[in-house]
Amino acid sequence: MELPPSWHAVLGTELDKPYFRALVAFLEEERRARTVFPPEADVFNALRLTPYENVKVLLLGQDPYHDDGQAHGLCFSVKPPTPPPPSLRNMFKELRDDVGGAVADHGDLSAWARQGVLLLNAVLTVAAHEPGSHKGRGWETFTDAVIERVNARPTPVVFCLWGNWAKKKAALVDRTRHAVVECAHPSPLSAKAFFGSRPFSKVNAALVTRGQAPIDWQLASLSHEP
Repeated sequence: MELPPSWHAVLGTELDKPYFRALVAFLEEERRARTVFPPEADVFNALRLTPYENVKVLLLGQDPYHDDGQAHGLCFSVKPPTPPPPSLRNMFKELRDDVGGAVADHGDLSAWARQGVLLLNAVLTVAAHEPGSHKGRGWETFTDAVIERVNARPTPVVFCLWGNWAKKKAALVDRTRHAVVECAHPSPLSAKAFFGSRPFSKVNAALVTRGQAPIDWQLASLSHEP
């Protein structure tokens, strides 16, 4: 696993720390013994698609998807032809009700990442079909460091924290400089509270207030129909 250049400049020292060396050793053994998602080349996709200097929004997920063909390194995102999982379907419903537009016919959120939305999971890998199997192995320390480096940026960032677990990360954010948008998680277990929370328009309002361009949340359709 190799950090993209812009992130290596601010996170490179993490790679030499004992916890990260132990994490790498654990992952090497895991990949020899079983299938691990996402593929190794995709583990740092969030950092690759959103360079450090381009981060405008940090959307924090928890654990990668654990079924075949789902995880590709961006929280909540799946690449076609994989259908959007329940949490992502709920995100799209709220997005439609919040800012309008059509519900996407795919689940690839790369277009958000390219606009500066860092789609970061707290844990970046998982064993196939074993949710949460790589928690507590060191990824949380690494991704906390990512959050801390984003918090250290002089340019204001909007931190989007969904669910009680993610909201705990607000302690790492300097609210005097950055905005925090908190709401329930879009999981079916908490979707009733997520619906109507309008997180997408709140993120854009916070960006505009801080002199930045809003995110275009509408995803281009894969359909060739007019």
